[in-house]
Amino acid sequence: MLSVKKNLSITLKILLIIGFGYFFWLMLKITLEYIPVRKEVSFLMIKQTEVTERPDYLYLFYAHVYTSIFVLLSGFLAILRKDFGIKNLHKNIGKTYIFLILVFAAPSGIYMGIFANGGIYSKISFVILGCLWWLSTFKAYQLARQKNFKKHQQWMWRSFALTLSAVTLRMWKVIIVYLLHPNPMDVYQIIAWLGWIPNLLFIEYLIAKKYI
Repeated sequence: MLSVKKNLSITLKILLIIGFGYFFWLMLKITLEYIPVRKEVSFLMIKQTEVTERPDYLYLFYAHVYTSIFVLLSGFLAILRKDFGIKNLHKNIGKTYIFLILVFAAPSGIYMGIFANGGIYSKISFVILGCLWWLSTFKAYQLARQKNFKKHQQWMWRSFALTLSAVTLRMWKVIIVYLLHPNPMDVYQIIAWLGWIPNLLFIEYLIAKKYI
């Protein structure tokens, strides 16, 4: 049984590294579209009402975009739990991940969720996602402070599963549009939930089976 768990852990990490490398590159390309700061580019083209009527929306949008790419990278490195010969790398990169989520990424994500496309169901999903993201990350921080590192690790996995919603949301969007060709607003309502619930359920399964 221990051998099976160890092999599954190694396999999971290998798949995570390969998958993360590919999707991180795609997310980086999306982020680079927003450099320099502009009001009429990519996603913001369909959010001109918010951009025009709510000046704070643009600031929080860019805070979310610019910090999220570093959240992805630091979260991935923290999950690997390796220092790579650099003293306290895991600890410091974990602090970076937690700080960026608690102060910038999650609060701005919750705010943006209030104005999400797709109607009330999409808004509810994105606000719940942002709140769970903040709370799971804060819980991981608390457990690290208490030196309960096993529980800390599990809550970091929960947090990172929600972090990866930025990736899985886009994966589901491609799949659903290709297979079903739904109305664009219907797509938002579907992927708003599919982007994070399967991620969290998968992590809960691994925790329940004591794989992590």
